[in-house]
Amino acid sequence: MSEKTSQPRAGAAPASFSGPCNGAESLVATLVASGVDVCFANPGTSEMHFVSALDRIPGMRPVLCLFEGVVTGAADGYARMAGKPACTLLHLGPGFANSMANLHNARRAQSPVVNIVGDHATSHERYDAPLNANVTGFAEAISHWVCRSRSPRTVAADAARAVQAARQAPGRVATLILPADTAWLPAERPAPRLEVCPASKVSEGAVDAAAEALRSGRKTAILMRGAVLHGDGLRTAGRIAAKTGATLFCDTFTPRLRGGAGSPVVERLAYRGKDILRRLDDFGQLLLVGAAPPVSFFAYPGQESWLTPPHCEILTLSHPHEDGNEALAALAEAVGAPATGAVAPFEPPVLPPPGPLTAESVMRTVAALLPENAIVTDEGITSTLPYTALLATAAPHDYLPLTGGSIGGILPLSTGAALAAPDRKVVCLEGDGSAMYTLQALWTQARERLDVVTVIYANRSYAVLNQELRLVQAASGGERARSLLDLHNPSLDWTRLAEGMGVPAVRAETTQAFAQAFAAALGQSGPRLIEAVV
Repeated sequence: MSEKTSQPRAGAAPASFSGPCNGAESLVATLVASGVDVCFANPGTSEMHFVSALDRIPGMRPVLCLFEGVVTGAADGYARMAGKPACTLLHLGPGFANSMANLHNARRAQSPVVNIVGDHATSHERYDAPLNANVTGFAEAISHWVCRSRSPRTVAADAARAVQAARQAPGRVATLILPADTAWLPAERPAPRLEVCPASKVSEGAVDAAAEALRSGRKTAILMRGAVLHGDGLRTAGRIAAKTGATLFCDTFTPRLRGGAGSPVVERLAYRGKDILRRLDDFGQLLLVGAAPPVSFFAYPGQESWLTPPHCEILTLSHPHEDGNEALAALAEAVGAPATGAVAPFEPPVLPPPGPLTAESVMRTVAALLPENAIVTDEGITSTLPYTALLATAAPHDYLPLTGGSIGGILPLSTGAALAAPDRKVVCLEGDGSAMYTLQALWTQARERLDVVTVIYANRSYAVLNQELRLVQAASGGERARSLLDLHNPSLDWTRLAEGMGVPAVRAETTQAFAQAFAAALGQSGPRLIEAVV
């Protein structure tokens, strides 16, 4: 499945079923008619009518996840690869609250997501039962669009509007709150799919200004984000760079990047603010395509938060809600770009020499052995960020990193990506500390037989926090401070954790052992895990 997956036409008839329908049945049928055919779920009592409707309404694939953060992280990964929303099924306020960290990542990734949140029946609210909570308030904190159905007669229409809202450019989080009685009471009928406004056109003035800037002779950085990084826009950007000498960049945590052999080389901005400032100091102008000017991930004493040097002029070709692909095509024509641009050759790195395993040797091995058209998901942070350039000349692939900075997103995201693209191998690069947030995703991978190879960087530490402690100029080195950043005593045993979830696993402590384990995992289907002790 890819973003070219066919979508039902607007007004298409909803999925049919015999007999009268209740609100839940009208909801499921409307979702299917609107092109939503996967539901990542962690249901509870209030959602049982939705669960029951799945047996009577054809077309929806339910996927059980054992924690709500896995539910929303999987929906994020699915959307990034499928180019359309899945729905989530969540239970009341506490269930939604458990999901919010990875909804934050999905929102930052501009992923379309439709949340269905069951709530108490309207007649039950006044009793303030133990699970009663302000679901609407929770939802409004993280969603672009929120609706609480008031009647079973409106549930279907509300669902159609939720999908429409989620699919609005560049991708949004929509949350539909479903009181239990609106699910079980009789409803009229499902609703047809609603039309979605296309991405806005970029003004001719923006194209003209960008073309004039590129013709000025000033050294130019083009910073891109969104769909332009994995489709026609990327090739067009390569043509523009070939004509003008501009350097192509993406932000540090871009949602999806097409990379490897055959793609234009796009430099990923560094993580540390001072490194970004140093790199952009070489440029006289920064052209934004669906991106925002870079800022520091955190504030640090005595360091800049705004990362565009004063002498570097900022211009905007397209905003996130605008059609960046079309804008780049118009810009290429305006500057007289050639028919093709330079692309990365297929020159994967050689395997590392024998010896103890390091973070660099893990990435070198991954890049050397990566199969064609793989999906690489990455939350290794300190273990991966310094070495991702090794992927530039590896086999063609899609690269999906963490976006919003809320750790624990990549195991679920890999799960959703694998379900959206079942014919592609997913290679998940994950730190041991981050993985503990959502290790339940491994169980879903085993149950669904998803083709994911997970590499756990076992450094037995929140390594990035050791760096942060030094950067904020806090006192470091004390026993109590170190205890909050250390994952020894006891050490995590990822082979046993994975096998307990149904995923075969091995441990590697040398470069030879890791290369053998990684090659073996690539040669098999279904989930595998390698604990890389670095």
